[in-house]
Amino acid sequence: MKRVTVSKGSLAGELARLPGLDRQELFELWRKLYGTEPPKKSSNQFMIRAIAYRMQEQVFGGLKPDTKRFLTKTASDAAAGKQISVPVTIKPGTKLLREWHGTTYEAIISETGVMFQGKQYRSLSEVARAITGVRWSGPLFFGLKGKAA
Repeated sequence: MKRVTVSKGSLAGELARLPGLDRQELFELWRKLYGTEPPKKSSNQFMIRAIAYRMQEQVFGGLKPDTKRFLTKTASDAAAGKQISVPVTIKPGTKLLREWHGTTYEAIISETGVMFQGKQYRSLSEVARAITGVRWSGPLFFGLKGKAA
């Protein structure tokens, strides 16, 4: 079976023609791109999306290794019944607000840490400690991650 290779120049046209293909044409294209039979009872919409992904993957590359590791670990944790947590990425300039004992506190994420009350801190946990006086997970204190079940 001949494999299909999509070039950057032909990608847009190939993607645009996918919705017009009939079921048999989608099956054939799946076989050429994946080298396997499509899953039984796959909807046309699912096959179009999977084929479009594979074409884009050929042109632009696949997932980054750290993303693959994250997905593999998440699937493993889910299969084992473990709680799944998604890492939170906060962009510099983001303002975090937290009310604590009737006072609202504001922390601003910077390139090098966290600004709080005109002072630079290395982490949200240091800010949480400055507010509460005790060790506390900064992401938990500011509501960026939930409590463990």
